[in-house]
Amino acid sequence: MKPPNYNDGNIVNLMSSISESFGYKTPYNNLKILTPKRLKQSKNIVLIVIDGLGYNYLRRTKSFFNDYLICPLSSVFLPTTACAIPTFLTGFPPQQHACTGWFMNLKEVGAVCKILRFSARIGGEAFSNFGIDIKNILDYEGLTTKLKVNSFLIYPSEIKYSDFSVFISKGATKIGYDNMNGFFNSIKKAVKTKGGRKYIYAYWNELDSYNHLFGVGSRKSEKHFSQINKKFGRFIKDLKGTNTTVIVTADHGFVNTPENRKIRLEDHPKLKECLVLPLCGEARTAYCYVRPDKTRDFENYVKNKLGKYCNLYKRKELIEKNYFGLFKPNPKLFDRIGDYVIVCKENYIIKDSLNEMELQKHHVGHHGGISSDEMLVPLIVVEL
Repeated sequence: MKPPNYNDGNIVNLMSSISESFGYKTPYNNLKILTPKRLKQSKNIVLIVIDGLGYNYLRRTKSFFNDYLICPLSSVFLPTTACAIPTFLTGFPPQQHACTGWFMNLKEVGAVCKILRFSARIGGEAFSNFGIDIKNILDYEGLTTKLKVNSFLIYPSEIKYSDFSVFISKGATKIGYDNMNGFFNSIKKAVKTKGGRKYIYAYWNELDSYNHLFGVGSRKSEKHFSQINKKFGRFIKDLKGTNTTVIVTADHGFVNTPENRKIRLEDHPKLKECLVLPLCGEARTAYCYVRPDKTRDFENYVKNKLGKYCNLYKRKELIEKNYFGLFKPNPKLFDRIGDYVIVCKENYIIKDSLNEMELQKHHVGHHGGISSDEMLVPLIVVEL
């Protein structure tokens, strides 16, 4: 298992190029194939993130996106929404922003949470309803606070005013949308707003939902992607002559997982009794918090009973080998990736269940593992 290349060819490097084109330089290298100098020539830079659009999947399609496809980029580790979206919004990987997966252990609130929803794993209310300020949890500022240009962040309406969105969107105009027409129309409206240079970030989340529920390549997912493709073709025509660079990429790709590839923690009681917390991270890569007196039992069980399905790593090993990024790590990172990390092979997943709903729930599509289907995302560039 090799760490992502954070020196070039990563979504972090893409964000470094975009940032520097607007006068803010991060410590991460720029993307060689799309330099700040090239981007500075455009009045408007639009970054469209299509959640779940993997590079390998895209290459198998016939689409307008392929007409402008430059190359693959690597996502961050873990290649998942909760790690990569904060990277797009801060310009830094998990090494610095310390968002490490859909489920995160937050010792600040004494609970395993869904970080993007800022709520407990079980239960819907946001922690802010109990007087907990998200700025005490997420201590990295959004990129738009550092760019001295007009910035727009375009989100689904249901998350426009979420704690995470509000926190990370300071310095920007937030625009919500309710459907695909609203998504592309919101981008066009921002582009055509009067003023100087503009940075526009637009996030589309529904392809990810279809891939989770029905699987990548399923009839319903393919139909949805076809709709995005048609709308994108018209959108590009509408923006001709606006001196705009449109960049399209994604946070991760997908693999499909049948039920017989699911490792249920409930079927491994000896493994479960080694843990002091529920599994965190993702089903494809799980963070394990292990009882100090059970570390040897835990290691032996995973290697001897589950070695066919997954690999086991110590937290320290992954941090020292720069899986989460380069440079000095955020001190909070150490608390948020467990003592050990289980990385599933092929298309296996490992899951635990805290209630009957979680026990019965099965997603067909998953991400967060190290396969190229999950890790590689497209770099699509259209200069108008």
